[in-house]
Amino acid sequence: MTETTPKKTPPDLPGTPALGELFLPKLITVLREGYTLTHLRSDAIAGLTVAIVALPLSMAIAIAAGASPAQGIITAIIGGFFVSLLGGSRFQIGGPAGAFIVLMATTAQTFGMDGLILATMMAGVILMGIGFLKLGTYIKFIPYPVTVGFTAGIAVIIFASQIKELLGLTLSIGEPGPLLEKLPVLWHALPTMDALTVTVSAATVLVIIGIRHWRPQWPGMLIAVALAAGATAAFNLPLETIGSRFGGIPSSLPWPSMPAISLTRLTELLPAAIAFALLGSIESLLSAVVADGMTGRHHRSNSELVAQGVANIGSALFGGICVTGTIARTATNVRAGAHGPVAGILHAGFLLLFILIAAPLASFIPLACLAGVLALVAWNMVEKRAFMILLRASRADALILLATFGLTIFRDLTEAIVVGFAIGSVVFIHRMSQTTAIESWTPFVDEDKPDRITAPADARAGPAEQDAEILVYRISGAFFFGAAASIGSVLERIADTHRVLIIDFAAVPFVDSTAAHMILGLAHRARKRGLPVIISGASKIVQHKLVALEITAPLVSYEPALAQAMRAARTWIDARHE
Repeated sequence: MTETTPKKTPPDLPGTPALGELFLPKLITVLREGYTLTHLRSDAIAGLTVAIVALPLSMAIAIAAGASPAQGIITAIIGGFFVSLLGGSRFQIGGPAGAFIVLMATTAQTFGMDGLILATMMAGVILMGIGFLKLGTYIKFIPYPVTVGFTAGIAVIIFASQIKELLGLTLSIGEPGPLLEKLPVLWHALPTMDALTVTVSAATVLVIIGIRHWRPQWPGMLIAVALAAGATAAFNLPLETIGSRFGGIPSSLPWPSMPAISLTRLTELLPAAIAFALLGSIESLLSAVVADGMTGRHHRSNSELVAQGVANIGSALFGGICVTGTIARTATNVRAGAHGPVAGILHAGFLLLFILIAAPLASFIPLACLAGVLALVAWNMVEKRAFMILLRASRADALILLATFGLTIFRDLTEAIVVGFAIGSVVFIHRMSQTTAIESWTPFVDEDKPDRITAPADARAGPAEQDAEILVYRISGAFFFGAAASIGSVLERIADTHRVLIIDFAAVPFVDSTAAHMILGLAHRARKRGLPVIISGASKIVQHKLVALEITAPLVSYEPALAQAMRAARTWIDARHE
């Protein structure tokens, strides 16, 4: 991709950044910029808001993963603290995530809770290694249909894991883990459904949805959980609660301790640890990218992964479970007006205060209520619009999406990601072979032409392309998931003098859904800045792909060639000046 701007004398280029600069926590950056009382107030409000959201989620996720609610809160406290203290993102909030439920539950069932804690610690070491080796950048090469597919698959599994608690079923045997084995067992147990449990879980969902609709600024999840706990305590409802199953929540943090370690134990837990590290790196960097899109900031991938590694090791030392950056809590942090990582640190502090002050109240929280919370989390995890768009976009994208989705549900998450990425690579090779065939007639060396034959107007932009108010980006070659990350920092290089952004696709033979999704995000961010985006020179195939992913007016406009795009941009600018 090339950029065309007015010629300026470039400043002295800095040398290669030192290792310390690449892994400098964003907290230090924010403090160096100048941290005021106003910033602290904003971070305190955001931290409290996120803590209110994180409290019921952390307990629900831990219970679904086979751990105790106390372990979920400990994970949010320790993990959230280190992610914000050392991370490479200003707004990332760390803690237990729904995406890990399946892997953690399987590991806990197979190797026990000590095995899960040790695998979490091993995953932390792996994450630190990935970060220090600067491999975090390669996570961006995972195609967009893969991330949508495995997220939707995880959501289905999470919801299926909560059916027993939602309906109050009594099973004659232990609940199986695999979905195909679980569903028949749940079906045969339907006659044992408890009406009071169903009422509580349904009421929880309705309260959260109602508050989200009528009072979106209120903490719907916490209010629903508090109401359910209050009703259970006041009316002595015969429901299974945190207190009846787990004995409540301790009012202090445990002392750090090391799990039992042996070579045999490390070897048998290595696959689980790699799966935790792979999923954690994907989830945390996706969350950081979401925060970047909402704020216009940029995170440092490798620094973020090192922080995630430290957070997982710290969580495991205190008996916690897997930590990663969480998209929902990070987005809540941004929307609440956070200024920097201090908000995440304070969120951990507020959760600690809950343990110290209000832990006995948690004993009355019904498990059916937390199951309702997780059911909504699963529903919100599915990118329903993106899922349907990718199904319609092309057969190749639909194949990648459905293969990842199906393997996540019926096989294994790691296998789903690997297979999805492999199919994406094969599709890319196929598309490249088609492109080569189409363009094979182009001569290797251009023939000589008489001076009277000149290039068409759109092939040489000339002086118009040097317009100081118009920024032109040319993308050359195949624009696919491996090259999509390069577009992410475009807006940072747009000066205040620029009024229109033109993206020239004339030299792009094809574009895949990952790259198109990046263009969509860029267009949304440009629109927030009041910057029109014009796409020029896109072939019918490329334009069809962009339109299929809803990159249409008013987000962007299309012109057949760069010359027409320049004229349209100048017309728009002149109209604004009048």
